[in-house]
Amino acid sequence: MDLSQITPLIITYNEEANIGRVLAKLTWAKDIVIIDSGSTDKTLELVAGHPQARVLTRKFDSFASQCNFGLTQIRTPWVLSLDADYLVGDGFEAEVDQLDENVSGYRANFCYCIYGKALRGTLYPPRVVLYQTARASYEPDGHGHRVKVSGELHWLSSIIYHDDRKPLQRWLGSQLVYAEQEAEHLLRPPASGLNFADRLRLRIFVAPPLVFLYTLLWKGLLLDGFAGWHYVFQRTLAELMLSLKILDRKLRGS
Repeated sequence: MDLSQITPLIITYNEEANIGRVLAKLTWAKDIVIIDSGSTDKTLELVAGHPQARVLTRKFDSFASQCNFGLTQIRTPWVLSLDADYLVGDGFEAEVDQLDENVSGYRANFCYCIYGKALRGTLYPPRVVLYQTARASYEPDGHGHRVKVSGELHWLSSIIYHDDRKPLQRWLGSQLVYAEQEAEHLLRPPASGLNFADRLRLRIFVAPPLVFLYTLLWKGLLLDGFAGWHYVFQRTLAELMLSLKILDRKLRGS
């Protein structure tokens, strides 16, 4: 495979804290498609400093719809789908030359960062990030989205860094919205359609303390200092907010 066959696709909204660092890792790309939903900060100003980036403005309705619209704008056979806080690892460019073009896509593992400090563990799952444009589509998945790729998937050996530098207040506001969407997803019948992790999250008295202990001890974040504690508290709080939303819905009978 050749780098010229790949177009990065990025969804943005007020990402001035992240987008400059993300684009700095994509200087090899001849074309970058950015779907923006009306940023009011310096996101578009920062993007303008990268002439290979094409910005298309689309009112946000869902992550899946934004991504599916983005796919219609891709001119190359391959897409590198990135969130606006994903940094491509240094080994990616060299690895592309060795990739098999006959498979449909590639999954990547992530290294989670807190204000630039890489953590030794995370709950962040692997994701399909590189795939053939014609074989992919997106669908809603809880508060987020997931890509469905028809055909065989392989793994990238290079990793991607998740390094969100937006203020904590922005994260807290997003989590309230995500918790509502996740609660609706988890409580929608039938429960048999949920995976093990989702069924565990329905056990509202178990999930938050389990996440706290699992991330702190099993994932080893106790050894990552303040950054590790920051992540542990974030994930525990996210589960507490979800548990409270689920409990609230049950009490209200909705």
